[in-house]
Amino acid sequence: MADFLHKMSLQNFFLFLVSFITLMIIIIQIIFPHGPKKKKLNLPPSPRKLPIIGNLHQISSHPHRSLHAISQKHGPIMLLHLGSVPTLVASSSEAAQEILKTQDLSFCSRPKFTIPGIITYGCRDITMSPYGEYWRQLKSIAVLHLLSNSRVKSFEKVREKEISRTIDILEKSCGSLVDLSALLLSLSNNIICTVVMGRTYDGSKLVNLLNEFLDLLIVFSVGSLVPWLGWMDRVTGVVGRAEKHAKEFDEFLEGLIEDHVNKKRSGGHQSSDDQEECLIGILLDLQKDNTVNFKIQRDSIKALILDIFAGGTDTIATTVEMAISELIRHPLTMKKLQQEVTEVAKGRPMIIDADLEKISFLTAVVKETLRLHPPAPLLTPRVSTQDVKLMGYDIPKGTQVFVNAWAIGRDPALWEDPNEFRPERFLNNSITYKGQQFNWLPFGAGRRECPGIQFAVVATELVLANIVYRYDLALPDGFKDEDLDMNETCGIVVRRAFPLMVIPSARF
Repeated sequence: MADFLHKMSLQNFFLFLVSFITLMIIIIQIIFPHGPKKKKLNLPPSPRKLPIIGNLHQISSHPHRSLHAISQKHGPIMLLHLGSVPTLVASSSEAAQEILKTQDLSFCSRPKFTIPGIITYGCRDITMSPYGEYWRQLKSIAVLHLLSNSRVKSFEKVREKEISRTIDILEKSCGSLVDLSALLLSLSNNIICTVVMGRTYDGSKLVNLLNEFLDLLIVFSVGSLVPWLGWMDRVTGVVGRAEKHAKEFDEFLEGLIEDHVNKKRSGGHQSSDDQEECLIGILLDLQKDNTVNFKIQRDSIKALILDIFAGGTDTIATTVEMAISELIRHPLTMKKLQQEVTEVAKGRPMIIDADLEKISFLTAVVKETLRLHPPAPLLTPRVSTQDVKLMGYDIPKGTQVFVNAWAIGRDPALWEDPNEFRPERFLNNSITYKGQQFNWLPFGAGRRECPGIQFAVVATELVLANIVYRYDLALPDGFKDEDLDMNETCGIVVRRAFPLMVIPSARF
């Protein structure tokens, strides 16, 4: 009987509790029919979104182009939702200046992505590392010890040697059809390899690893867009593929480092271009001597090397490839550049580093190429680290940010005839590579500006100058210069959709 009364009392208490909570909910709904009042935010204009996927259905295989098209309707500052991730897209120089300069500190961190995190040692590289002390120390090492002007100059003989090899290949191929895209990629890869590890790397393993790395950076990851569905990345095999690749690349990089360490221990011969001056050697010396106020871990060394391989190889080759494509389509511009480099060379077999500052039209050609064909058209995404007021709009903390450098470079309000290839527009203006002007942003700007600008520019200009100096380049029979296909592939680095096939002929 006592047990029965005890159970009844518990049931009555439970019923009372449920009734009380229900009554309170009803009272709150009567008093606050729309819930607790939230501060109304003035968000940027947005296209309509769908449940779960947001605006993903509006993004094409060429995101920079589709985002530009959407911005034509919704304005230079707009808010999209990629899955459940709020994403700000800036498509004007004014918006870019606010994000990359005026309020750079609020926008200088990186979003967390599932796959890039796996393949970059937990985002321990410069590119994907979140803003903070670790990133500052790593960038300082890169800027002061790896990519400084003096360091770039020290690799002059490396560039000359590899460019000479390419010139020899073209010499033997005169009158025959050449895959210039493949040749330029090989040249760029050889320069980067020699700079990083003191020697070229024969075989396709590194190229395959880099291609897979770049492919994984843009692979569709459900978890990065809809976090509560992140488990699907395991089911689809995306995570497994990334982990397998990370392991393979780690073993490759570890092998390079160990090879370097073993050669040093054995006292192997080192030439002026060899291990003492290569970037792996510099990093290991910094780690051993502890000459920087920062403990460099082995994973940090490998992440830095990975950044240089991935950031340098494709971008240099692609920029030269696009420049030559445009020059073929504009033969008068080609002849103007050839005349300039011929006058500067004065009969010497090669254009050298010291000549570059005398070839103003060459610089203009490269800048115009980067305006029309920036290798990374959306730059690397950023994320707001706090609530921000941007051009009158409220941008909540945690908003992903893209700056559409491709759209800014083709803005008719900034550039006359923006879709035309006219290098002359860069001859009499103050636009520099350093990201001080926000109508031209191939390397970004602010704290997250590319630290390898000087390295990339010197290599790009030198390769281009020597090829057009030594050779005329014709398309195969049946193809008109002006009809050269300029379609692009989709990726972190935008390349030509089809290889650039040319027939070289010696100019002298």
